[in-house]
Amino acid sequence: MGAGGKEAWLGAAAGALGVLAVAGAAGLLVVYSGAYNVAATEEHASFTRWAFDTTMQNSVERRASDLPAPAPTAEMVAAGASEYREYCQHCHAGPGVERAEWASGMRPRPPHLTEAAANWSPQEVFWLVRHGVKMSGMPAFGPTHDDATLWNIVAFVKELPAMTPERYAELGAGEEAH
Repeated sequence: MGAGGKEAWLGAAAGALGVLAVAGAAGLLVVYSGAYNVAATEEHASFTRWAFDTTMQNSVERRASDLPAPAPTAEMVAAGASEYREYCQHCHAGPGVERAEWASGMRPRPPHLTEAAANWSPQEVFWLVRHGVKMSGMPAFGPTHDDATLWNIVAFVKELPAMTPERYAELGAGEEAH
């Protein structure tokens, strides 16, 4: 490499480092100045929402892909309906039942699982229920519930996208939760 090529390479490297330093300083300025509004009454900035959603989807997919899933049964769905009513309906609603009023103030807002459950595999739903999601309000049920109970919830949740309000009520899931 000649002297001119070496100088060009060093200039490009210095420029890249300069850009990274400015970006890092800007990030630290936002963190330490309190410029980013963390109030749950305000929606996330579009970049923040994209970064959170993309990170969550890729993280869950990576960690759940090799989990063995039991074949769902009618008994699992019925048992999962009771658990869902007790632990999930407040935030995630159900066919013909809205989420609890207080859940509307959560950011990110919990998804209606009648729609969102179709986008996740059973293994991914299990992983989400078992481990929860940081900084989202989604708790981890793994420390307090056995895997069989969690798979019952999964079996029920995977039925939600096609479930009618009548079937939801028939399973007892539409009853008022505690």
